[in-house]
Amino acid sequence: MSDDPTIPDSREPMILAGGRLPGEALPVDLHLDGGVVRTVAPAGSVSPAPGARRLELGGRWIVPGLWDRHVHLSQWAMVSRRLDLGDVGSAAEAVALVAASVDGGADEVVGFGYRDGLWPDAPTIAALDAVSGDVPVVLVSADLHSCWVNRPAARRHGLDEQAGESGVLREDDCFRLVRELDDLPDDVLDAWVDEASRAAAARGVVGVVDLEMRWNRDDWARRAARGADSLRVRFGIYTRDLDRARAEGLHSGDEVAGTAGLVRVGPYKVITDGSLNTRTAWCVDPYPGLGSDQHPHGVVNVPYDELVPHLRHAERIGLVPAVHAIGDRANERALDALEAVRPGGWQGRATIEHAQLLRRDDLARFAALGIVASVQPEHAMDDRDVADLYWSGRTDRAFMLRDLAAAGVELALGSDAPVAPLDPWIAIAAAVGRSRAGREPWHPEQRLDARAALAASTDGVGAEVREGMAADLAVVELDPLAASVDELRGMPVALTLLGGRATHDAL
Repeated sequence: MSDDPTIPDSREPMILAGGRLPGEALPVDLHLDGGVVRTVAPAGSVSPAPGARRLELGGRWIVPGLWDRHVHLSQWAMVSRRLDLGDVGSAAEAVALVAASVDGGADEVVGFGYRDGLWPDAPTIAALDAVSGDVPVVLVSADLHSCWVNRPAARRHGLDEQAGESGVLREDDCFRLVRELDDLPDDVLDAWVDEASRAAAARGVVGVVDLEMRWNRDDWARRAARGADSLRVRFGIYTRDLDRARAEGLHSGDEVAGTAGLVRVGPYKVITDGSLNTRTAWCVDPYPGLGSDQHPHGVVNVPYDELVPHLRHAERIGLVPAVHAIGDRANERALDALEAVRPGGWQGRATIEHAQLLRRDDLARFAALGIVASVQPEHAMDDRDVADLYWSGRTDRAFMLRDLAAAGVELALGSDAPVAPLDPWIAIAAAVGRSRAGREPWHPEQRLDARAALAASTDGVGAEVREGMAADLAVVELDPLAASVDELRGMPVALTLLGGRATHDAL
């Protein structure tokens, strides 16, 4: 918090002495004042302002502060309090963990993180009912697009009919249930979010785009009023709240009053299709081996003839779109809709979120329309085996980071936390290495170089600190342009500054 006496006020002048810029050997000094980088000069050449605080960096590297351009911060804050299903390899294993929780006295079981795309057995509601009795059970998938529930939970949330015999709720039914699980007392949720925000700051993060499925304006205004100041936040607005946003005069980029400039209105978020692991991403080609209750090509959550009016409404009231599209058909139609709304292109910050599977013809369309590809490189590491199965023969068009960049498309890296950890160094490592845990790189032809990955993680600032930029900075122990992929994943962060104010200090 800003009232910590050990944290310098951002208005005070400061010298960061003897640091290095990425890829450079010679040390530099940075003069910060008024929350801005005033000077970047060879070490020893900066004349400190009277009373300036001096921090010796000892040759550490200085990079622009990092952003995660796609998070669900409330859900990320809740993950550590839920039953961990991340390593579960079958429905039977998940049921066994639920049974242990119930036997341990739990009066409700909420789990997170299962990925059933490669399970040898299928989820059923009967399997959960057999071990849970009257205890409600909700298991949320890692991709947030499906939930597996037992009968008591389905009845509690009014989803008994939708749950059917499998107990699996997909897309809108799942989103509704997740929103209800998020409905915690403000004090509890705010404390958890503050803890998660501080942890992000300790990884060099200065800002996030929070796409939580809530009316986030009031949440973040309340948190700021209570002293939460670890991150800059741009919050998303969903279709159900467009009229409220219009009535309250919210426009993308506007500062929320009383938040000292830390909280701003973000994009209009719309989810047009599903996800790969839930086999609901809308694709040109059918998925192999789907059950009779699933659409062979995936799911269209918002069809084109609804998407275009939504986008036009959002544009009229001053909201920039962030369109979720994962499958290649979904991306094609999202581009069609964005072009229909603004034929001259979106030369702003309009994004397509995820852009996981693309037709090659659409690379040039991204660039021509000025659409930012908001991508999550760690998803490729999580999903490579599922993609090899369900997108067989097409994975050369999956997670095409290098090809997008080569086509002139701006990339913005993120995590989609809690789908992947809120840690931009993990995203950078995945983009650079296309590998994890010693496995061979997956489609290494799509690797980004470290400079491009770093630049895509700084909210458009680029990979280098320069004069005149906000003093949103991170000081790290290794040169990010020379570090190995494993070193990038665990990059030690010594200092994070937000407008010149320390939000993390391990110097």
